Amino acid sequence: MKLISFDHEGRSSVGVLTSGGIVDLGRRLGVAGLKDLLTQGLLPAARQAATETPDLQLSAVRVTPVVPDPAHLYCVGVNYRDHLNEVRAAGVQRKEPEHASLFIRFPETLVAADAPLLMPKVSDKLDYEAELAVVIGKGGRYIAEQDALSHVAGYTCFNDASVRDWQHHSSQVTSGKNFMGTGGLGPWMVTADEIPDPQNLKIELRLNGTVMQSSNTRNMIFNVAAIVAYASALVPLKPGDVIATGTPEGVGFSRTPPVFMKAGDVCEVEIEHIGVLRNRVEKAS
Repeated sequence: MKLISFDHEGRSSVGVLTSGGIVDLGRRLGVAGLKDLLTQGLLPAARQAATETPDLQLSAVRVTPVVPDPAHLYCVGVNYRDHLNEVRAAGVQRKEPEHASLFIRFPETLVAADAPLLMPKVSDKLDYEAELAVVIGKGGRYIAEQDALSHVAGYTCFNDASVRDWQHHSSQVTSGKNFMGTGGLGPWMVTADEIPDPQNLKIELRLNGTVMQSSNTRNMIFNVAAIVAYASALVPLKPGDVIATGTPEGVGFSRTPPVFMKAGDVCEVEIEHIGVLRNRVEKAS
């Protein structure tokens, strides 16, 4: 089942995307959005509603980030061994991590599929990063790794677009990862029952049609279950929380010469069994 977040006629909602259009769960179930749907435990009701006649055509709505308002938005740094190797080759001193390297993104940085990724005024070094993102369905703290996947509602695509010069202003990455309009999330969430093994998904990024990253989630250093369990130790995870699981090799800053996105570029993240997150790059106004 594909769940999609959208605005329609001044109202925000969530729906099931079917071949015939969108079944509007906001109207049918009285929920404010995907986070509310998960908090109330209404995924079974959503599956039942998915068989009904669609209420809206996809072309009639404005798609929003699949979780527009997560309480927590975690990202994992350097979580593919091939990416670790290219970072080292680019001159960055990094040891192989003993634990998942978590950093925080602000929800305000998120943009939807087909919305512009914004290149900030203060930098021309906007880089791409294809990532599998996890959406939490059942909250909790100190979640055991063997139970972690049962807390996952579904999966989506993420582009952790990074402002590299600002990222390297200090030893921590917060500034380079939190510019407005740099975190593409979507286009929808595929429920976990349709992806029984998140560690066997092809992940690819294309820039203007050229493949820049191509890997498989089996190449993660820390798998999804380990990441969810680790993140849950900080504060209790909540339904609708998003965890991005890191990017494979092929990022722009590690290339010779470096490749950074520019206004007019089209960047696509494609993950097997999920879909394609497409964004055009624009200069921030």
